[in-house]
Amino acid sequence: MCTTYVAATLAERIEGVGGSVDRRVLVRLNPGVEHKTRGNAALAVHTDLDPDSALELAREHLDLAETADPRTNPGVVVAPGDPAAVPESVAAFARAAVRDYHDIDDAVALAERAGYETAHAGDGRGRIGALAAVGSWRAFDGWTYECISYRERDRWGGDRDVDRESVFAAAERAYPDAWDTVDRGEGYPVCVPRTPCPILHGIRGDDPETVRGVADRIGGEPVASRALFVTNQGTDAHLRSVAGFADAVDGRAYRVDGVVAAAPETREGGHVFAAVRSDDGATAEVAAFEPTKRFRDRVRALRPGDRLTVCGEVSDGTLKLEKFAVRELVTTEPATPDCPDCGRSMESAGAGQGYRCRDCATSADGKVAVPLDRDLESGWYEVPPCARRHVSKPLVRGGFDAPVHPER
Repeated sequence: MCTTYVAATLAERIEGVGGSVDRRVLVRLNPGVEHKTRGNAALAVHTDLDPDSALELAREHLDLAETADPRTNPGVVVAPGDPAAVPESVAAFARAAVRDYHDIDDAVALAERAGYETAHAGDGRGRIGALAAVGSWRAFDGWTYECISYRERDRWGGDRDVDRESVFAAAERAYPDAWDTVDRGEGYPVCVPRTPCPILHGIRGDDPETVRGVADRIGGEPVASRALFVTNQGTDAHLRSVAGFADAVDGRAYRVDGVVAAAPETREGGHVFAAVRSDDGATAEVAAFEPTKRFRDRVRALRPGDRLTVCGEVSDGTLKLEKFAVRELVTTEPATPDCPDCGRSMESAGAGQGYRCRDCATSADGKVAVPLDRDLESGWYEVPPCARRHVSKPLVRGGFDAPVHPER
């Protein structure tokens, strides 16, 4: 099942019993958490329905989840009051849910202290996400939008009938206000899922009119329903800045400044690794894995001495790159000197004795610096849309501290 579909249909039921829905909020939590759904989504429905009725509807709606699967443990939190006026402790819980880890007991205890009602199935791990969704409206400032179109139920699990040309045409027309709709480099419609879920396509962007307009222009099979979500997708809300790798912990995402310490290496499977020494003196590997496609060429182009800012999740001590900024490029490299008389390359005169030309008897004290052609420029580079995590901010959205080189 799809968490967004559960929330969207719950909102429809609320409206069906006379309640109004102000907004549907989609929050992507820490992508490094082990116990999570594929996209680690948490949903909130902001409504004027009274709490008792809301809880009753939500309890009934848990039946939509695939609770027969032992890995599915949904949870509900019903919180009365203004979403922007939740206690700071609940907002802090939401921020930590995007950047850190929580236990079920912590979520249940905090919900009780705040006076919230809860419901769950299985072990109720979903209550962590539900409470985070409750606190998100106060916790975060940056929001984007996603318009999700759902399939007719009898089509679930089957091949999607989506007109590819209309997707690319609609994406081109709305770019950059709608982003990550397609991956032009790979020729892939990113907005169309490959999983057997109820979603037909999801359009992400900076304003509701744009994402709705793109969805309307995509042809294909009938759309059973459509829902607009306010979301933290594309905001980098999961990243935290640290002084260096010594402060980085597995399962969290960071922004770290450092210097390339060794030449990049391509390993089995096409994954590219490079050693980076952070400003605190610690060294760690950063990686561009095969699914990041052409982004790997950016990492291969790095040289020892290049100064960077790297962003991504740390796993087993390796930072999985989502984007990086080139701050300073090495522009020269040491080379054996040429003889000023004959132009031939000099030879070593022995350890610590410099170089000499055996024909002309000319000499040089050591290697010389020669200009280095680079395939990189200063500024930010990112993985392509086909490899982007939901919460990671595309460069085209702007607000970065250096020039950007967006992927389309």
